[in-house]
Amino acid sequence: MNRDETPLSVPPQVHLPSSPPPRPPQRQSRRPPPLGEEVDAPPILITGICGRLGKRLCRVLHRDGRVIGIDRREFEGRPKDVQHYRFDIRRKKTQDIFRQQKLAAVVHLGVMHDPRASAAEHHSWNVAGFQRLLEFVAQYDVPKLVVLSSANVYGPRPDNPQFLPEEAPLLGGAAFSEIRDLIEVDMLAQSFFWKRPETETVILRPVHIVGGVRNAPSNYLRLNVIPTLMGFDPMVQVLHQDDVVSAIIAALRPSIRGIFNVAGPPPLPLSRLISLTGRQRMAIPHFLAQGIIKRLWQYRATSFPAPELDHIRYVCMVDDGRAREVMGYSPAHGIESAVRAVDDPC
Repeated sequence: MNRDETPLSVPPQVHLPSSPPPRPPQRQSRRPPPLGEEVDAPPILITGICGRLGKRLCRVLHRDGRVIGIDRREFEGRPKDVQHYRFDIRRKKTQDIFRQQKLAAVVHLGVMHDPRASAAEHHSWNVAGFQRLLEFVAQYDVPKLVVLSSANVYGPRPDNPQFLPEEAPLLGGAAFSEIRDLIEVDMLAQSFFWKRPETETVILRPVHIVGGVRNAPSNYLRLNVIPTLMGFDPMVQVLHQDDVVSAIIAALRPSIRGIFNVAGPPPLPLSRLISLTGRQRMAIPHFLAQGIIKRLWQYRATSFPAPELDHIRYVCMVDDGRAREVMGYSPAHGIESAVRAVDDPC
């Protein structure tokens, strides 16, 4: 399985101005200014800014500095001082942003997670698009790159240790092919970390993010009757979406670089997690659940592919001690707040 607004603050070490610069006349429009226009103060670029997580990050960062977003989707409710360029990162216009703007940092959230998309589309968007983004970061000397990966890259397995460190092998694609692109993005970022030491590269691997986001763990916990697998009750870690935003902001601090697992409050058994939602659960034999899920998936009656069942069958928990010690990260939301956030409007 892979809200209230919680006050968050941008750490002063990010070197963003204490107040936004005066807005030029063009920024009164709902359309972003031309790419060739010169503006003060180095902005932060967010890819995938129109996702629910991207919007929440944008709403925090733009209070203290300039934010630019790339996303081919419409940005409903966009703050007027945020520049949104409506195209995907594979377009040549992406390079124009790097050429015309002296970026302070790039936060890459623009990873496709649609399990129904073709393998070719996944690869083109996630891998080829990210490779081009890395080329631009290097070519235009961007000092900071933050990549949002996932703890799912480790994979839920019966032989996993209780808590996985950042050095653990990335085996999530063994049973779930759709995670392979995310693993490749993670490994490309690791390679870039060593090839390009001038750029402070940070890879964040959060556990199951819950809240108003439309992802597998949040959708699972929103079901009226939540299925579980008979004989399995794994320990599970979840993370409030606003704590992910806090981790990204912490990663933007100067001198922070490396790979960091990001977890939330202490883990709970899946059965206890479900009880916190106030919903009923129903235990199903694994062989029966697998057949039902495959049939429902075939007829587009569910958003959960059968390999996702391993997340409610086996353990996949991470050790986030490095993030707490090096980045100063600490989750602000307890387990009840995190679980109940799935019913909050985004």
